[in-house]
Amino acid sequence: MGNYFPLKKVTPQGGSLSPILANMALNGIEKELGKVFYSNKNGEIDKRNCNKHKINYVRYADDFIVTADSIEILIQVREIISDFLAERGLQLSEEKTCISHISQGFDLLGWNFRKYQGTLLAKPSKNSQENILQKIRDVIHRGRTWSQDRLIANLNPIIRGWALYHKHAVSSDVFNRLDHIVWGMLYSWAKRRHSNKGKHWISHRYWHKIRNKSWTFASGKLILETFSNTKIERFRMAKLEKNPYLDRGYFEEWQERRRNFFPQTKQTTIIQFFC
Repeated sequence: MGNYFPLKKVTPQGGSLSPILANMALNGIEKELGKVFYSNKNGEIDKRNCNKHKINYVRYADDFIVTADSIEILIQVREIISDFLAERGLQLSEEKTCISHISQGFDLLGWNFRKYQGTLLAKPSKNSQENILQKIRDVIHRGRTWSQDRLIANLNPIIRGWALYHKHAVSSDVFNRLDHIVWGMLYSWAKRRHSNKGKHWISHRYWHKIRNKSWTFASGKLILETFSNTKIERFRMAKLEKNPYLDRGYFEEWQERRRNFFPQTKQTTIIQFFC
C-alpha cells in the first residue's frame, strides 16, 4: 500500500472503459457539495428543504455542470470541487472550465443551453455544427474522383447520425442552415468535375425532383440524406414515481418509445467543468 507502479497500458480517451473510470473517480462530488450547501441542523443532506442557493449538479462521465443563484457561490463550489479532485490526482481544465449566466448559455455534450427571453432552449452548439461540417467537407474532398453513388453512400451515415442525435433539441433552423451549406459543397464538387458545363446542365445531372421535393441530390436508387428530413421529436423522460418491478408494463412501453427515438442513441447562473 502506498506504492506507485508505472503503467504499461492506459485507457484511450473515448474508449468504453474511459467513462467508467471517470464515473468512479468523480463519484462523491455531489455529497461534498451537499455537506456545505444543503445539510440540515442534524448534518443530514436534505436537498429538497435546505437548498437555498439552488445548487444542482449534473454529470455525464467526465463532463459536468453545477448551477447556483450567484457567482460568489459558484466560486466557492469551484474551490470545493478542486479540492475533491486534487485528492485523486486530478484538476479542472482551466481552458474548458467557465462560469456564465444562463442568459449567455453554456455548451454541454454537443448542445448549447441558454435562456431566450426567459425560455430555456437547447440547440446544437456551434462547435458541434463546425465539426460535422468539417467531417462532411473532408469526405467530399476525399471523394473528388468518386462516383455520385459512392459519395452519397459515405455521406449518408454521417448526416443521419448527427441529425438523429440532435433531433430532440431545438434544431429546425440549424438543420436548414446545414443543408444549405452542404448543398454549396456538393455544387462545388460537381462543378469541379464538369468545369466546362453550365450550372443548368450540372443541376439536372446531379439534382432531381423526388417525392415532390426539388433539388434532391440523388443517383439511381441512392438519395442523399438531409438534416431537415429528420423529424424533431421531444423526448419524454421516465416518470420517477414508477417502479420497474411493480410497473413493468409502463417501462416496457417506455423502452419501446426510447428505441424508436434512438434507432441505432429566479434567474440561474451556471458553472461548467471539464476534467
